[in-house]
Amino acid sequence: MSATSYDEFGLFEENAAEAGLPFRPPQVARVTHGPISALRWGPPDESPAIVLVHGGAQNSHTWDTVALALEGQALLAVDLPGHGRSQWRDDHDYRPGANAPALADAVAALAPDAAVVVGMSLGGLTAAALAGLRPDLVRRLVLVDVTPGVNQDKAADIIAFVSGPETFASFDEILERTVQFNPTRRESSLRRGILHNAHEVDGGAWSWRYDRLRESPIDGDQAAAELEGLSDTLADADATGPLLLVRGSTSPVVTDDDVTELVRRRPDAEVLTVDRAGHSIQGDRPLALAPLLAGWAARPLA
Repeated sequence: MSATSYDEFGLFEENAAEAGLPFRPPQVARVTHGPISALRWGPPDESPAIVLVHGGAQNSHTWDTVALALEGQALLAVDLPGHGRSQWRDDHDYRPGANAPALADAVAALAPDAAVVVGMSLGGLTAAALAGLRPDLVRRLVLVDVTPGVNQDKAADIIAFVSGPETFASFDEILERTVQFNPTRRESSLRRGILHNAHEVDGGAWSWRYDRLRESPIDGDQAAAELEGLSDTLADADATGPLLLVRGSTSPVVTDDDVTELVRRRPDAEVLTVDRAGHSIQGDRPLALAPLLAGWAARPLA
């Protein structure tokens, strides 16, 4: 396979080798429900136990190494609206409350018995919105490096990256920018990520797959009110079930003050920190994250 040829399901062995995992070809299929596209991991006759929801400007493949580490576990990794292979919204609004209805329909159809919903960044806020909309679908909740205390200052580096050029003259150019903003990640991992999250357009140029016209989930008065509503949802154990926050030790997105506020509102919430991980814990430390998710999926319900 050339450096830029692409087989969606042809990179898993590279994921496994990079992580030091034994490789056995996984059972993975792309499934759709309404506007939502997703990856279904595991035996096709087994209902997914874990739902994985990626962050803004990402896609369902961000969880590939985590899924490989959870070998044999039935999972559903969702592409949010406007991301990956899911449909774009006509209004380009991908804030948590706008995402939640389509996510609810997809989870109800494709993973109705899931033990846990896991959301990273925008996916975590969307999972919280899902809990407010359909608490019956969120038996347990894991937030990966996000709380409703997120703001533009904390996410400045992320915003700078995703707000950059929409199209790049070559694959090398899009890779160079991605490496620049992700200095702790292996280039091979970032190359795979681009192949999943971008596509070649006319004349050899490359463009991101996600909708660049999206509304910011953390900008403006309406967004602030929505984040406050998500805080109220997370405070409600009946909505989310057992609640776990997983922080990256080097991430600026979740601060100690954010943790204090979350625990003040929700005293039974647990908070774990993954050492040597930034915001995208699933990319930086997938083998550390995977057992935390498996353990939370088995967490006793009240």
